[in-house]
Amino acid sequence: MTKFSSFCSEAGVIHVKRVYETPKKEDGYRVLVDRLWPRGMKKEAAKIDLWMKDVAPSDALRKSFHHDAMKWPIFEKKYQAELKDKKDLLAELKRLEKEHGTLTLLFGARDPEHNQAVLIAEALQGG
Repeated sequence: MTKFSSFCSEAGVIHVKRVYETPKKEDGYRVLVDRLWPRGMKKEAAKIDLWMKDVAPSDALRKSFHHDAMKWPIFEKKYQAELKDKKDLLAELKRLEKEHGTLTLLFGARDPEHNQAVLIAEALQGG
């Protein structure tokens, strides 16, 4: 089981959760923020409302990081720069959070603290 992160805002609540964890009613609107579909996960089991591939890190950045925690500070800085060019997608996520009250950003990585969903949630919080 992974660490379950939550962020509160004026619009609602944003959760960050591994896609492999059991979907719950409290998840609200579930958005997969990975560029690749999670290995071994059937679409029916994932219970995903939206797959937003384009908000995920570029292929080049994803491959250079490869979930290596030692490379996290570099990945974090480069991905935050990429997110500045994805303001329309972040605005769509904010709209979904406001519309549904609860938004869960889903990721496939094993590390609950070093993944793009955490950075997206921080960007949505203005931090």
